[in-house]
Amino acid sequence: MPRIFDNIDEGLLPALKNTLNVSERADFCVGYFNLRGWKCVDQLVERWSGGPGQQCRLIVGMHKLPSEELKMLKSAIKADDEISQNFLVRQKEKIAKEFREQLMVGAPNEADESGLRRLSAQLKAGKVTVKLYLKHTLHAKLYLCFRPDETNPRTGFLGSSNLTMSGLSFQGELNVDVLDHDMTQKLEKWFNERWNDRCCIDITKELIKVIDESWARETPPTPYQMYVKMAYHLSEEARAGVSQFELPSDMQGVLLDYQSAAVRIAARHLDRRGGVILGDVVGLGKTMMATAIARIFQEPPYSYQTLIICPKNLVKMWEKYLHNYRLMGVVLPNSQLDSLEKLRRYQVVVIDESHNLRNREGVRWQQIHDYIERNASKCIQLSATPYNKEYADIGSQLRLFLGPDVEVGARPEAYLANECQGRLEEFTRMHQCKVNTLAAFEKSEHPDDWRELMRLYMVRRTRSFIERNYSITDCSCGTAIHASLSVCPKCNTAKDANVRRYLKLGNGQKFHFPKRIPKNLAFDVNEKDPSDQFGRLYSTEVVDIIRELNLPRYGLGLYVDEGAKKKSKDSEQEVLDRLWKGGKRLIGFCKTNFFKRLESSGDAFLLSLRRHIAKNFVYIYALENGLDLPVGRYQKGTGHRDSDKDLEQEHDDESELNELNANTDEEFRHVGSAQYKALRTKKDKGVTWIRPGVFTSDLSLHLKEDTQKLVSILKMVGQWDPARDKKLAKLLELITKKHKDQKVLVFSQFADTVKYIGGELTKANVSKFAAVTGDDEDPTAFARLFSPSSNKDEENPASDVPASEELRVLIATDTLSEGQNLQDAHIVVNYDLPWAIIRLIQRAGRVDRIGQKSEEILCYSFIPAEGVEKLIRLRARVVDRLRENEEVVGSDEVFFEDSEASGIKIKDLFTEKSGSLDDGEDEEVDLVSIAFQIWQNAYAKYPELKTIIPQMPNVVYTTKSLDSVHTDKRPGAPQPCEGVLAYIRNTEGMDSLAWLDLDKKVVTESHLAILRAAACEPDCATLDKHVNHHEIVEAAVIAGHRQGMSADGNLGGQSSTRRKLYDILKAYSESMQGELFDTAELKEVISAVYERQLTERARDKVAREIRAKAHPQKVVDLVLSLHQEDKLCVYADESEAREAQIICSMGIRKK
Repeated sequence: MPRIFDNIDEGLLPALKNTLNVSERADFCVGYFNLRGWKCVDQLVERWSGGPGQQCRLIVGMHKLPSEELKMLKSAIKADDEISQNFLVRQKEKIAKEFREQLMVGAPNEADESGLRRLSAQLKAGKVTVKLYLKHTLHAKLYLCFRPDETNPRTGFLGSSNLTMSGLSFQGELNVDVLDHDMTQKLEKWFNERWNDRCCIDITKELIKVIDESWARETPPTPYQMYVKMAYHLSEEARAGVSQFELPSDMQGVLLDYQSAAVRIAARHLDRRGGVILGDVVGLGKTMMATAIARIFQEPPYSYQTLIICPKNLVKMWEKYLHNYRLMGVVLPNSQLDSLEKLRRYQVVVIDESHNLRNREGVRWQQIHDYIERNASKCIQLSATPYNKEYADIGSQLRLFLGPDVEVGARPEAYLANECQGRLEEFTRMHQCKVNTLAAFEKSEHPDDWRELMRLYMVRRTRSFIERNYSITDCSCGTAIHASLSVCPKCNTAKDANVRRYLKLGNGQKFHFPKRIPKNLAFDVNEKDPSDQFGRLYSTEVVDIIRELNLPRYGLGLYVDEGAKKKSKDSEQEVLDRLWKGGKRLIGFCKTNFFKRLESSGDAFLLSLRRHIAKNFVYIYALENGLDLPVGRYQKGTGHRDSDKDLEQEHDDESELNELNANTDEEFRHVGSAQYKALRTKKDKGVTWIRPGVFTSDLSLHLKEDTQKLVSILKMVGQWDPARDKKLAKLLELITKKHKDQKVLVFSQFADTVKYIGGELTKANVSKFAAVTGDDEDPTAFARLFSPSSNKDEENPASDVPASEELRVLIATDTLSEGQNLQDAHIVVNYDLPWAIIRLIQRAGRVDRIGQKSEEILCYSFIPAEGVEKLIRLRARVVDRLRENEEVVGSDEVFFEDSEASGIKIKDLFTEKSGSLDDGEDEEVDLVSIAFQIWQNAYAKYPELKTIIPQMPNVVYTTKSLDSVHTDKRPGAPQPCEGVLAYIRNTEGMDSLAWLDLDKKVVTESHLAILRAAACEPDCATLDKHVNHHEIVEAAVIAGHRQGMSADGNLGGQSSTRRKLYDILKAYSESMQGELFDTAELKEVISAVYERQLTERARDKVAREIRAKAHPQKVVDLVLSLHQEDKLCVYADESEAREAQIICSMGIRKK
């Protein structure tokens, strides 16, 4: 009687093993062959010597051919023709691909690895031969064993079990053994007929290759190859963009290589996601790149037209680009955005200097957002400073084209790990938004999260990155050596690091990268000398007065009488509600602005005090006379370049009393009343009027207190005397003596300072200069006069600047630090030192641009001669006071202090440290560009990698020395330790990189940090793996699987029983924290409910208790009981939990 093997009452595998143990050969025919499943029987086959009569022959039958190839095969069989060799090769390649993909599913383990290596060895030794049956699909399952026994020479097993671990052991099957001589003889004949069929092709060699190239290979890839593989996969977006988009033919010779790469990567972002930020640092040609992107989308099949929105000083430049590069579109200055409402549709919108749109509550932001949304336009943004102080700056720019709830294909993993304990549900509880949206990223302040998001929406490279990866060095033999090469390809001479690197421009000229040289201009400040103007300004007394100001006009919401507000009309209440916006933030802005102007020039500082006093008296006059107060545009006036612009008037009659010549309280009171009356007469639409009765008496009190303090400073300092201005004298000496024959570009943050310097240069008879501010109608015209060569219009020679009109000195606000070509000069002077490093770099970038011919860029900065410590202390005192009052530092930029976090130190400028003005390193470059460059440089140096890496299967691993890991010295950066770098792609297709230590604890999930840790040289040695390498990778896979689950799908909707239960358990656990009932078992239950489905029984019981509004303790007791009985959750098969895909892994260990 045949026996039944169903893997329930009796297993097939033990019976098969017992039979194989006494057999000398075997014939298997199965529908599916899992290579990892071979380890079930490999030890028994190992005993055989191999070859005919001493081997296992295996037919695999379930191979489905494409319909056309199946027709061709059937035709050949019918006509008795030979099957073409090409056809056989194609089928072997196809089945090899399928087996290769089979080995890339799931996490590896030691048993599978050993089993696959034994299978490879047995295939090579002829102990196993595998054929693929092509004639038709074959789903038979036959295991026929042969032994030297005349009584029972053949034993067969026939049924439903495939050659897989599940088929032979775990899942329910139906198989029987066949011992009858006649039956087994017929089975042998049946097998041989198929084995010898010409449609049954040998795939043994292909399987050997599949295994030997897989993660189970005897010799793993080198660490360098694994590093390049990581970069290859991380650069997928860039590689796709480069292959998908071509530059317009007339622009192919115009763009440099690094620009061409950026254009095509950005074009892919724009095409797939509707928007992109070109964030290259200043001087790298973003305008040209944006033009090229717009041209790509102007060509068929898109045929889009372009709207360019830019600052008014860049309009003519953009109009020139439209004309020169045949771009169909219009240019709109951001001062004329009101016209957007009626403007026709443009499919592409270019926004230059997009960082100016960081405020989502601003009118300009809303106008542009509405236009893009209304017309479904694609958006190209240009900014060298996409964010300054907060990552929310980037969020605001992205929101111009990206809805906050749109799924972006990434998640804020660092935020989830640190603030949500790695649980999606915690995020859902804290924030009512999806975890893979822009709104989710806006909750995070972690740089790694924003870096991950930016790889999808931004292309950003630094000057040093371009120089390091795209430059050329001339060899002594005359050969040009690319940046990726270390030796000359012609003479094999090592590249000389002392030879200047360059880019080759479209006209054949060489552009050598100049060095930025910081220079300090020290001026004396003596607080003890009564005649020292700066000494009096920098005195502790003046600083303390500014620090202690109330500045009530900038925080009117703090003075609203709530009782009076309730009695106000709706329209008035709406105005009062708006007064709360800003509050202490505006106060902080104003205070910091005072100190910035103090550092800029005494004249600008005293002028701002006078304006502020006059404006205070406008309010005092209104309050004392029971008149309405002006708010709105008038009330703000806190711009960091010029404040209180609405009060500025032309004072032709010097005898007329005004804020410039008033000195006493009474004189300023007179000016204030006159200005109030003028404002009333003016009827400015930007000014709203509100009753004085809605404010408390403290408003008048604080206005008067501030006014007295500010007037005391005026009395203490007196009138500013330019003749005794030591800082101005140093500038005049620099312009008229040290660099008397060279172009000099002077920057200040404030128009008042620019006008002051301009007036004094005129008095000093300095010629060929101009003072330019944002008030000038066409600042670009002055840029052309100052730098005619770099702004030359080749198509219009008549527009060349005559030598008599060319400027030698240009004094300007930062209106010329953005978007202008001023590289005819190489000397930059920072008359006032910005509180943000980026301003200094931007200013240097105006002259350090492609086409600069000087070897050095001289960057002068004014610093007190007493030492830089004085300036640092001054700024620190200001910021400390603001923080004490919970006021915001008055800058939209990172506080520029002497700290590691600032990236540049004031001390470095003071000591003229080389490299202190260079732009940032890889932290400032988008991850896709970094990875793409690693990949490009690798195959440029080793061309064979272009074939090896794409063909390298996933799941591969290697191990390198801990000594080779990059040490990041930044505060908070992960430090090198033993463990595994795992690259996982989760079920949603998102890349998830993790560095786990030997205890499977996460070291970091920063993609950049992990890519840096993987970095190594080609000669980096391959070490033996950790004994628990595969276990660590499996932990990363499980984490990747969890990351692939959406928050809503994980626990169900808000009304689901499982979600309600989780909320009850979580709340109970938090209430019992530290108590007797706060047990490990309870935490285990919470995790189980979070990760797994409830059983039907558990769901019904829990739902019943919840509907009955049972006490939480009763629900907890029920759940603990179900858990102890293993009846709470459904535990899926282990194989089902491994849905994430392993790209590769790299072990790190001590030698």
